[in-house]
Amino acid sequence: MTPEVKKRIEQIRQGIVPEGYVKDKDGIYPRDWASKKIGQWLKLAERSIVLQDEEEYQLVTIRRGFGGVDSRGSFLGKNVLVKNYFIVKTGDFIISKRQIAHGACGIVPPDLDGAVVSNEYNVFLPQDGTNIQMFNLMMQLPHYKRLFYLMSDGVHIEKLLFKTQDWMKRTLAMPLLKEQKKIAEILSTQDKAIELQGRKIEELKRFKKGCLEKMFPRKGQKVPEKRFPGFTDDWEQRKLSDLAEKTYGGGTPTTSNEAYWNGDIPWIQSSDVVDGKLLGVEPRKWITQGGLNNSAAQLIPENSIAIITRVGVGKLAFMPYSYATSQDFLSLSKLNVEPFFAVYACYKKLQSELNAVQGTSIKGITKDELLAKSIMVPRYAEQQQIGAFFKQLDNLITLHQRKLEEMKKQKKALMQLLLTGIVRVKAMNQKEIQEHLTKEALKRIVDNSPNYTEQIKQDLKNIIDAGNTPEEILQATLLYFAALHLS
Repeated sequence: MTPEVKKRIEQIRQGIVPEGYVKDKDGIYPRDWASKKIGQWLKLAERSIVLQDEEEYQLVTIRRGFGGVDSRGSFLGKNVLVKNYFIVKTGDFIISKRQIAHGACGIVPPDLDGAVVSNEYNVFLPQDGTNIQMFNLMMQLPHYKRLFYLMSDGVHIEKLLFKTQDWMKRTLAMPLLKEQKKIAEILSTQDKAIELQGRKIEELKRFKKGCLEKMFPRKGQKVPEKRFPGFTDDWEQRKLSDLAEKTYGGGTPTTSNEAYWNGDIPWIQSSDVVDGKLLGVEPRKWITQGGLNNSAAQLIPENSIAIITRVGVGKLAFMPYSYATSQDFLSLSKLNVEPFFAVYACYKKLQSELNAVQGTSIKGITKDELLAKSIMVPRYAEQQQIGAFFKQLDNLITLHQRKLEEMKKQKKALMQLLLTGIVRVKAMNQKEIQEHLTKEALKRIVDNSPNYTEQIKQDLKNIIDAGNTPEEILQATLLYFAALHLS
C-alpha cells in the first residue's frame, strides 16, 4: 500500500475529505464519480408472462448472503400455483423482495437465461453507464447492505417486504463505465481465484479419502492395497481398548456458575470438532479448576484422542494439549500405538461403519461398544510412516484452507478500497495484483506454521515463488510431500 493511499485512509477515518474527493450522505468518494439515484443506474424489466399448463418452465431462487442465483428446477405450468411470472435474462439483477434483508440478490448467470420468477422478485436491467457486476459488488458494501434492511417493512426479520420504489430513489456514487468495468474485472479475478482454491481443497480431501481407503486393510483383509516400501508383514487385529492404557469421560460444569468458566483449562464440546479435521481443534470455551472439581469433567492428558460418542458420532480429533470435554466424548489416553496412526485408524474404522449404515439415524454409541470394536494394526515402524504421511497431508489441507481464508479477507479489503474510490485502478495490473496477493498470503501462512521444519518452510516458499498459477503451486506441493514420505 502506497504512502498516498495510507494517508487517504487515515484522512477518511478522521472525517477529513482528501483532495479530489467530496462528501455527502453516502460517504466520501472521488469528485469525478457520478452520484445518481439507484433508479438512474437500474430500471425495472418488463417481461411478464402467463404460465401455460402444458409448458415447462425453469424457476430460480436466490441464496442469502449474496450467494448468487440458482435454479429451483423445472416445472410444468399446471404445477405452479401462481401463473403471473417474469422472464429473466443473462445479466439481469434480481432481488427477492422478502429475503433482501438477508442479502438475497444477484446476477442471472448464462445457464438460467429464459428462466422465470414470480412477483416475489424484482428484475432489473442496467441503464446506460452501468456495469451490472460493479453494481452487484456495491450492494455488498456495509452501507448498502444496511439500506436493504432499512428499505424493508415488517415486524419479523423473516417477513419483511422490500419497498422497491423507495429504494430506487436513494443515491449511489460510481465511477465512469470504463473504471467500473476495470474494478469488476479485478474483483472477478479474485472471485475466480477463491473458487479455484476451494476446488483445490476439495481435490486434496478426495485424495486423502482415497489414501485412507487404500492404506488401511479392507474388511476381512490383513494387508492394505498400498504400502510404504519395505513392509510386507500382515497387520494384527486388536480391540480399540488395546490402543490405550486409560480412558476418560467428560462432563459440563454448571453454566450458571460464573466461577466455573473463563478459566485456563480448554473445554471441548462436540461442535468444536469438525468432521474430517483430525488435527487442530480450537476450543471456544475454557473452564476453571473449580469447574473441573465440581463436575464430571476430567483433566485429560495431552496426546490423547477425543472421540464423540453421542450426537456427531464419527467425529474425533488428536489433542496435543491437556483438556476437558463435555459428556459427549470418550478420550483414549496413554496410547500403546503411534498417536497419529491411532487417530487416522480410529477415524477410518468409524467412517467405514457409518457408511455401512448410511441412512440410519445413529444417536450415539456406548463406551463398551466403542472399545470393543476391532482394528487392524501394523508394526510400529509402519505406524510411524502412515501417521506422518496423513499428518503432513492434513497440514497441507489446513495450509490451503488458511490460504483460502486469507484470500477472502484480501478480497473484502480490496472491495472496500476499490468500491469506495480510496484506491483507483488506472495504474493497477490485475494479473500482477492477483499473483502477488496469492503468493504473499501463502508464504505468510507457511512462515507461521508450527508444523514444518525450517527446511520444509524454505522448500515450500521456493515452490510458491516458482509457480505461476495456483494449480502449479498445488501440484508442486503435492509432489513435494509425496516425495518426502514415499522415498
